[in-house]
Amino acid sequence: MGLFSFIKDAGEKLFGGGEAKAAAPAASANAAAPAATADTSAANAKAADAIKQYITSMNLAPSDLGVKFDAATSVVTVSGSAPDQATKEKILLAAGNVQGVGEVDDQLSVVQAAPEARFHTVARGDTLSAIAKTYYGNPNNYNVIFEANKPMLTHPDKIYPGQVLRIPPAP
Repeated sequence: MGLFSFIKDAGEKLFGGGEAKAAAPAASANAAAPAATADTSAANAKAADAIKQYITSMNLAPSDLGVKFDAATSVVTVSGSAPDQATKEKILLAAGNVQGVGEVDDQLSVVQAAPEARFHTVARGDTLSAIAKTYYGNPNNYNVIFEANKPMLTHPDKIYPGQVLRIPPAP
């Protein structure tokens, strides 16, 4: 459990940029304005629902998955019990690799514990082969990274700067 950092301006566009941005100024506006609070709460709930639906669409969501979003701090909180460590890490990545999300607060438990993977933030010019060479010493192990990031990755060449990838222990 903990807080994982992501690049806020990179990732899937699940909700309009205006929704997350509109919630942040409304949260810092006059605290006595109940309409602003209601608008902020509604925008945060809508963004949380979009993130939860995204995780569910990848068949990663456990039945007790909880997702909360706070646009003022750009933090997504995920809770529930993942069946294994790999699924937990994929849920964290799915929630964090969303445009407008800067951090993911991990409140997930794991039913079947396993060694944790490392995480790598893709830089301009990175390829899965180059990343595999860095972590495993062998560029031909790129498929290990690709498989570890399915279903978020659909093709080994479709990574982008700012995306965070799961790097499992060496094969």
